[in-house]
Amino acid sequence: MNEKLKREVKRNEERMIAFRRDLHRHPELSWQEIRTTNRVVEELGRIGLECRRMEPTGVVAELVGGKPGKVVALRADMDALPVMELSETLAYKSKNEGKMHACGHDAHTAMLLNAAEALVSVKDQICGTVRFIFQPAEEITEGAEAMIEQGVMTGVDNVFGIHIWSQMPMNTISCNVGPVFASADVVEVHFTGRGGHGAMPHACVDASVVASAFVMGAQALVSRETDPLEPAGFYGWSNGCWDAL
Repeated sequence: MNEKLKREVKRNEERMIAFRRDLHRHPELSWQEIRTTNRVVEELGRIGLECRRMEPTGVVAELVGGKPGKVVALRADMDALPVMELSETLAYKSKNEGKMHACGHDAHTAMLLNAAEALVSVKDQICGTVRFIFQPAEEITEGAEAMIEQGVMTGVDNVFGIHIWSQMPMNTISCNVGPVFASADVVEVHFTGRGGHGAMPHACVDASVVASAFVMGAQALVSRETDPLEPAGFYGWSNGCWDAL
């Protein structure tokens, strides 16, 4: 089965490249991936997989194997970034002003479609079910939660996500134990000051100064003290210094 999968992936290589370049020409920002969703649905239909559109964007499809087994999910993200593509020579340069697939999500989507097509070719030999998740709004940390709320992870035993990495040598795959890359989280911190007269600033508590000191201290701990390829913990102010929580 593995050899057949390799042949199928190779056979569909040109189609995968063409699809990726099509997405690169037409990047869409988070929650705006209408065309991208439609293109994914078209391709899934072409290879014979029924799919479900998510709200407002995103797609999920399933391939039920010929033998009983677990449910394994494969996930790719689809959204682009608000980045201006400056290349003047790239044939598939972004046509959408101020939008670009600068993080590789066009490649991720194309790769997952190629994987789906290859797996369809060995459907009868698959033990279990493969669920294909095309996730929107990854860049703003909202898409995964929205899709989970709509049930894409129900019954899933294992899930795999991939990310291209240009610093890796060509034709190699990196699989690490433990955390890989960063998690995007949103934390709200409220600072409360005390007002007063501009002529008596010493009697006031300037919340903007306190907040600025917090931002500079917290930012430097991670960006200047931690290897960006290593996981960083959360820090808090305790006993007059920053300590890991």
